[in-house]
Amino acid sequence: MGKETGFLELDRQDRSYEDPKKRLKDYKEFVIQPSEEQLKGQASRCMNCGIPYCHNGCPVNNIIPDWNHLVYEGNWQNALEVLHSTNNFPEFTGRICPAPCEASCTLNLIDQPVTIKSIECAIVDRGWKEDWIKPQVPEKRTGKNVAVVGSGPAGMACAQQLARAGHSVTLFEKNDRVGGLLRYGIPDFKMEKHLISRRAVQMQAEGVVFKTSTEVGVDISIKNLKENFDAIVMSGGAEDARQLTIPGAEMSGVRLAMEFLTQQNKRNAGDSEERAAPRGTLSAQGKNVIVIGGGDTGSDCVGTSNRQGAKSVTQIEIMPQPPEHENKLLTWPDWPMKLRTSSSHEEGVERDWAVLTKEVVGEGDKVTGLRCVRADWSHGKLEEVPDSEFTLPADLILLAMGFVGPKKQGMIDQSGVELDARGNVLANTDDYRTSDEQIWACGDMRRGQSLVVWAIREGRQCARSVDEALMGVSELPR
Repeated sequence: MGKETGFLELDRQDRSYEDPKKRLKDYKEFVIQPSEEQLKGQASRCMNCGIPYCHNGCPVNNIIPDWNHLVYEGNWQNALEVLHSTNNFPEFTGRICPAPCEASCTLNLIDQPVTIKSIECAIVDRGWKEDWIKPQVPEKRTGKNVAVVGSGPAGMACAQQLARAGHSVTLFEKNDRVGGLLRYGIPDFKMEKHLISRRAVQMQAEGVVFKTSTEVGVDISIKNLKENFDAIVMSGGAEDARQLTIPGAEMSGVRLAMEFLTQQNKRNAGDSEERAAPRGTLSAQGKNVIVIGGGDTGSDCVGTSNRQGAKSVTQIEIMPQPPEHENKLLTWPDWPMKLRTSSSHEEGVERDWAVLTKEVVGEGDKVTGLRCVRADWSHGKLEEVPDSEFTLPADLILLAMGFVGPKKQGMIDQSGVELDARGNVLANTDDYRTSDEQIWACGDMRRGQSLVVWAIREGRQCARSVDEALMGVSELPR
């Protein structure tokens, strides 16, 4: 414990943001980092609890009190070593993780949790700045070949761990750059993509071979992989988006959120948008935009629409509005259901809850509005409120209603692996093995739509299972 009275002397002080008028002019990150002294002060607030509930809240089991203590002492390099012992990519989670660790912090009982996420990000950013982060090249090779399919955070973590164990790893990615939805689904203003490219360079130095623009199940078959690799890891995403099934939803102005977000990210990178735009390019400029779905993806659509110059942005959600504050005695240390306002919301949006869509209104193929009714959940199920119909003006409707699982055509169909009741690849969290003894599965393809931090955890644990199966024993951490 760095300072016994730190949490008594200092209040929580987190990172701040640039003014919305300034940050809306581009797609760059806009977080203002605290000074080193401020970070040390915030780290001193860690109580080093007898039972560190933050460990339970963090899916990768970050050793949070330890690196808080080291930051308070100014021992940044050792803090980085502790941080990397559980998390391959803390610069990703330090930017886009919702920080369930902070919800589990004992100080969150008084709404003053330690700024764990900010400190984590500062540690790894300092590591890159000081050139402390180097490739970890194995001393010897095992002679085993592993194919990892899908280069999102699960696939990247799995591939890096296996390469460090000495295996020859080939990481297959259907897009032209690695990163999966981390690269193409997360807006650049939340996480700039040079961070992914920097890790890719490190992984290549460690022995990982990247095969981009190569879709397994289309450009190369599962049969081919099984013949040429000792093990296969399915680490793709849950890309099958939930569709809107109401009259008029087939109009060209009704589009999936990921189509919209991916096009902008490709635009920013100077890449071709052709593959991401099967129904034509998208822009919110000068349009009344409606985002259906109240989660993070919907928030990302709000921020991107405002940067593109939307005339208005409205975000609607079918569920009722959550409470502004949770009941700590009922929820802590678990993740609470409460109203969350993102930086994108602060940039300008009309939000509405308990709204059920009924019909997309338009002229020919052109969207002009969205007819809705109020939803009543008071009896535990959805009921329409009588005489509550209203129409929102709309030129572009973005569907951010979540995902129903991985796409089946191609790799999954070819593999013949069993699926669970929700349509995900069936594999448990003990060994991540599928019904085919040569194939493992991890990340969103196995668990369904989830967080980056869960993907990293599953990728790491899956790598240990593969290593153990190939070698009989594994020294990789679980």
